[in-house]
Amino acid sequence: MPRVTAAATAASPSRAVETALEITRINFQKAATHLKLDSEMQTLLSTPFRELRVEIPIRLDDGTLKVFVGYRVQHNGARGPAKGGIRFHPSVDLDEVRALAAAMTWKTAVVNVPFGGAKGGITVDPTKLSVKELERLTRKYISRIQLLLGPYRDVPAPDVNTNAQTMAWVFDQYSSSNGYTPACVTGKPVEMGGSLGREQATGRGVAFMVREAAKDLGLKMASLRVAVQGFGNVGANAALLIAEMGAKVVAVSDVKGGVYSAKGLDIRKLQAHLKAKGSVAGFPGAENITNEDLLTCDCDVLVPAALECVVHPGNAARIRARLIVEGANLPTTPAADAILESRGVTVVPDILANAGGVTCSYFEWAQNLQQVFWEEDHVNKELEKIMTRAYRAVAARAKQDKLSLRTSAYTLAVERVARAEKLRGT
Repeated sequence: MPRVTAAATAASPSRAVETALEITRINFQKAATHLKLDSEMQTLLSTPFRELRVEIPIRLDDGTLKVFVGYRVQHNGARGPAKGGIRFHPSVDLDEVRALAAAMTWKTAVVNVPFGGAKGGITVDPTKLSVKELERLTRKYISRIQLLLGPYRDVPAPDVNTNAQTMAWVFDQYSSSNGYTPACVTGKPVEMGGSLGREQATGRGVAFMVREAAKDLGLKMASLRVAVQGFGNVGANAALLIAEMGAKVVAVSDVKGGVYSAKGLDIRKLQAHLKAKGSVAGFPGAENITNEDLLTCDCDVLVPAALECVVHPGNAARIRARLIVEGANLPTTPAADAILESRGVTVVPDILANAGGVTCSYFEWAQNLQQVFWEEDHVNKELEKIMTRAYRAVAARAKQDKLSLRTSAYTLAVERVARAEKLRGT
């Protein structure tokens, strides 16, 4: 059953909704200006290809009818099928989905996998629905948007408050009308054609980015103190894998609070505590802190792995980390970016840092199309190769053109999509 995680609620929904679209537009504009794109190409690349809003009526367990609202935005498909997750959250609206769809276009391009960008969501609080109600909601939503979907059109994946079980319902609903089609969705259970390694892929990619950026800053993993905001799938796996690389995870938080220990946290024991108590708060031997405390705590590396806009002008000047690696989508506002850059803080942007998930989704999609199955070790090695290569390309462009890593990543991504549009004769 999809459950609300720290990633779902650590940011202020109202603030995120108001600024997510602006963030993607500003970041795109910086890259477009640097590339000297003409006005027509800028218009083309900043305009979504297709937007759909659907009403989703379902019968609740008590027999009453309730109508939810869902969205699917396909931002660009010049480089391949549109690709992006489906989220269930009360803050979902069209502007948020537009912003996240655009971010997916640049994310798939920066790691150079053959997808475009899309996003979907339903405005709902999933904690108020039963498993059966969530299944009915998912199936009805897919039945309303399935004309847009398909292995070569648009391939959904999990996002906030959706998981492998949700994707199994998506797969079954789509296949009921189109025949057995495992490549119609990624993030499925392994038993239904999902890929080994997919569950940890986003967090693993974040860990790779911490390692690579630390090298460039002359920092050794064994001496790093890392704080992770959000302890859902991304944050928990990133924390675990970063710790396995030798760093010390000193702070972790979820929706109910956080914990800090200068000596370092045992992440596996913390996961067991979370499972038993429903929160990381109260972990023995650690100090209780708030989500805001975590962002400004004494650490070398900060990994925001919650929702959008948690790093903003109100706290950017107080962040003590030398390196920020964005596990969440759009966690830093442009105004905060400027403050961080002026202070010499290195930021590995979301479209690169958390692209491990979509990269592994590409592996799953390719395996489904070819009807082959990769071993987990092979998946992880290929993920490391693609993520490391993408980081090195972004870092080299940043050095060459004297850009931040964010503008460099967007520049590479926008350049690739613009080239594809030109080659297709748009």
